[in-house]
Amino acid sequence: MRRSHSVIALFLCGIMAVPGWGQTQGIAAAGNSGFMSGFLNRYRVHNVRTVSFEDSPRIESLMRAGTIYLSLRDAIALAMENNLDLEYARYYPKLALSDLQRASAGQLLRNVSTNISQGPSSASLNVLAGASAVNGGAGGAGVNNTNSGVLSGLSVQLAGSAIPNLEPLLFTSAGFSHQTQLLTSIEFTGTPALIDSYGNSVYGIQQSFWTGTTVSLALSSIYNYKQNAPTAIINPYDNASLALNFSQNLLNGFGLAVNKRAYHKAQNNIRGNDLTFKQQVIATLANVVNLYWDLVSFNDDLRVKQQTLELDTKLYHDNQRRAELGAIAPIDIIQAEAEMKTAQQDVITQESQVLQQEMILKNAITRNGLDDPTVSLARIVPTDHIDVPSTEMVVPIQDLVSQAIATRPEIEQNQINLENARLDLLGTRNNLLPTLQAYGNFSNVGQAGGLSSIPQPIIVNGQLVGYGPLTPAQASGLALGGYGNVLGQVFSRKYPNYSVGFQLTVPLRNRANQADEITNELQYRQQQIQDKQLQNSIKLNVINAWTALRQARAAYDTAVEARKLQDQTLAGTRRKYELGTSTITDVLVAQRDDTTRQLSEVDTRDQYQRARTNLEQVMGTILDSHDISLEEAKNGQVSRGPDPIPAIPPKP
Repeated sequence: MRRSHSVIALFLCGIMAVPGWGQTQGIAAAGNSGFMSGFLNRYRVHNVRTVSFEDSPRIESLMRAGTIYLSLRDAIALAMENNLDLEYARYYPKLALSDLQRASAGQLLRNVSTNISQGPSSASLNVLAGASAVNGGAGGAGVNNTNSGVLSGLSVQLAGSAIPNLEPLLFTSAGFSHQTQLLTSIEFTGTPALIDSYGNSVYGIQQSFWTGTTVSLALSSIYNYKQNAPTAIINPYDNASLALNFSQNLLNGFGLAVNKRAYHKAQNNIRGNDLTFKQQVIATLANVVNLYWDLVSFNDDLRVKQQTLELDTKLYHDNQRRAELGAIAPIDIIQAEAEMKTAQQDVITQESQVLQQEMILKNAITRNGLDDPTVSLARIVPTDHIDVPSTEMVVPIQDLVSQAIATRPEIEQNQINLENARLDLLGTRNNLLPTLQAYGNFSNVGQAGGLSSIPQPIIVNGQLVGYGPLTPAQASGLALGGYGNVLGQVFSRKYPNYSVGFQLTVPLRNRANQADEITNELQYRQQQIQDKQLQNSIKLNVINAWTALRQARAAYDTAVEARKLQDQTLAGTRRKYELGTSTITDVLVAQRDDTTRQLSEVDTRDQYQRARTNLEQVMGTILDSHDISLEEAKNGQVSRGPDPIPAIPPKP
């Protein structure tokens, strides 16, 4: 039995000294390889790679003569490589890995805030609209997911039974002591002032386990203990004690499921943060798609207004010639000139909106594009146009809803939140139990030293006959020797000590723990309600998006027909005006209505495209629709090369 305890003690010493004890994968260590380097790396700062604000070379390959020829696929690829909202979200999985390493050491989880930025909105025709649009997407505005609890700047979850600290601890201490004790009698010590001096040291190791077990092994030593007492036979002497201690929680803090709940939550959060990143990719993709098609629509609006200006200018000059010939009244020239000036103002305003939209789009697809004069001053020429299919696919709304429930990342993320809430319940329910600990102590002691050099009284027949030195016969042979003899006694277990027992602590009212358990139970119910609300919201959003797409398609079809009819009306009115059967006012009104119809067609086409993008977003299929790889989005590198610049670029 004694030998088995010694073997166990030495075995625990060995395994606790092995490098890598208690480490987790996923966090790279700094420094060189090797035993000492690997050991010292645990106490060094692990530098995180700095953020690069350089744009990917893709944007340079799309530029020619100060113009960026941009397709939708390239705009998306640039966003995947350069968008700062995505770059910010790329740290979410890394933060989750860091939290997992913390949880593997038996520590509480830190609070990690995960924001979903919806991105900037498009430019409008209001004053300073571009500035407000750009600011609208800054700083990660949008959905915010956090863990609760704040303590001195460290956000943690405090409720529930204590989680064992799994970090192996090596501890040591040493010191020297000199003490003087004044005595009232010299009968026992032979001196009125007892002086002790000695050196001491303690070193050992401690390890806790997921089961709620704590084991420690420590060697305590006293060196060269000296006394000035003439009655001390062994003086000086050395003393040592090797103690193996253990404690085991039997009620509160017992069980793998309870003690590993933070670790399991950290594992869940890795998947949850991946889903959060996927949500950010979806939001950024939808935002860039909308910004791109809005730019296309704004350019279409600009072309319509430029055509209107050309027609108004031509009408103004034609009326000037007619007035010179006396065919019309001078007032007709004034009306035509006023209409021309209004068209000029519309073109200037629309050009401003296009410029603002280009800057907003460049801000979304670059990191420092606004700091680079080459990029900031370059004009964007969209090379794609909105295609409206001749017919819409007929899909039952029930199938759309089922697909959304199966593909939306929020559904799985909410299930993870429910599981984390259930894990919190394990801790608070376990904390209701009394504290019952079983403990044990197994120690070996040893002591040895030299005979005192102080002359000892020699007593014969009860009479003091003199003083003389001590002889080995007067002391135990086991007590003579140096520190090596002490260690020999310790490890040979000549003088073992044992103690076992238990300690029970019962809170008589337990109100705080009951409140924690009730709070977590209520929060779990709230989480279930939120899960149902999320599913209902997704279903409603799918139905609304599907309805909006149908309405947008009907509005577009109506706008196309109305524009065609107005084109015919304008052509007829101009013909009548040339024949003298219509007035200049009729022409201006018909031309103004035609411009309105063309702008309405452009707007409804853009709204149709937005409705289609929104439906893909609420269904969670937008990544597949645009062939986006999440792995490439995580790496910030898109393998597909840029689209070639068209031989005959479209007009801006």
